[in-house]
Amino acid sequence: MALGMFGFMGHLMTNPSMGMGCIDVIGAAGLSGALGLHMTASIGGADMPVVITVLNSYSGWALCAEGFMLDKPMLTIVGALIGSSGAILTHIMCVGMNRQIVSVLLGGFGTTTTGSGDAMVFEGEPTVTNVDETVQRMKDANSMIITPGYGLAVSKGQYAIAELANKLKKDWGTEVKFGIHPVAGRMPGQLNVLLAEAGVPYDIVEEMEDVNEEFGNTDIALVVGANDTVNNAAEDDPNSIIAGMPVLRVWNSEQVIVMKRSLAAGYAGVDNPLFIKENTAMLLGDAKATLEKLNIGLTK
Repeated sequence: MALGMFGFMGHLMTNPSMGMGCIDVIGAAGLSGALGLHMTASIGGADMPVVITVLNSYSGWALCAEGFMLDKPMLTIVGALIGSSGAILTHIMCVGMNRQIVSVLLGGFGTTTTGSGDAMVFEGEPTVTNVDETVQRMKDANSMIITPGYGLAVSKGQYAIAELANKLKKDWGTEVKFGIHPVAGRMPGQLNVLLAEAGVPYDIVEEMEDVNEEFGNTDIALVVGANDTVNNAAEDDPNSIIAGMPVLRVWNSEQVIVMKRSLAAGYAGVDNPLFIKENTAMLLGDAKATLEKLNIGLTK
């Protein structure tokens, strides 16, 4: 298909008539669409965030090529910026998810640490809690690390979570920090931007490498709308499709509270054994609405 596209391009350059030119453009567009579908359809759900950044990079290089063809330096410069930034994002995503970009594009697999058998089956029932119990736990805690995920972005709960952190710190004297996974959300930095928008101080927002060492000394780890980035199967199950992916070790804290809409699997489609651990309690519901209820309960 790639050779076919170059063939149409070459024919267009040597036969610039209107009729044949239209046929060449339509043919190249059709082959390009088919190639794009073929490359992305085989990618597994766990690797789709990487593919998004790859396609972002591709769009930049296409714009750069268009600038060369039309002799428009501005298009060339902007395209080069988009293409290179997309490539950098792709590298960050691959490192953050323990993926190899070539393997991802060729088949949707590529963890650097994989087993040779079937994924482990984790058995147990999750413990479901409610707002009142969660509020009491928070009042009794001396320290808490909040690990937000894409669910927080979807519910637009960044202002509610900023208010929660402020209440805990000022009214209850709780030490509050945020732990951000490199690929939390759908793009690197998405959660950092949301928290900054809501006025969360930069000095309490820490990256995964720094905050992972602190969970063992934390009373509560509050997971808000995150799933795959806190999935301990990445470390415990060598046969999992996310095996080897760096994750936030929230399970090391004394108590884990997971806020989710439901008990369904995350973006990668992998069950999360964190939900059935003895020190984990599930607080189900919309993130923004639940955070607002927690804020009401924490008001002195």
